[in-house]
Amino acid sequence: MTTADNKALIQQFNDSVWNAGNLAEIDELFASNWVWHSAPGVSPDRTGLQQMVTMFRSAFSDIQSSVDDQIAENDEVVWRWTMRARHTGDFMGLPPTDRSITFSGISIDRLAAGRFVERWDSADMMGLMQQLGTGSAPS
Repeated sequence: MTTADNKALIQQFNDSVWNAGNLAEIDELFASNWVWHSAPGVSPDRTGLQQMVTMFRSAFSDIQSSVDDQIAENDEVVWRWTMRARHTGDFMGLPPTDRSITFSGISIDRLAAGRFVERWDSADMMGLMQQLGTGSAPS
């Protein structure tokens, strides 16, 4: 796979999973032994990713996630993303506020044979929680 192919897989994941809510795409795009090195309170595998996406999609409506930048070298892609949505469901114990949020982060994915095999990422959870009216990040 080329770096362009790997970048295209990032965009496909963003569009299919985050924007369209197609959880089945996770099993198609991610290797069965995929490892999430920075899994925030969920299992560091495909099941944990499905749980995280489900949690966000049930708490936030009108999700529009964008891939803002990508840098690819060899089998890794670093990508900066932004999610925009409205808080319309419970999120980590916080009842719906109906507030619009803009949430961003950076992910690093390693891909092999056209599938995701590892991920590291960092997201602005403090900024998200402040937009929802609380001053603390979730634990």
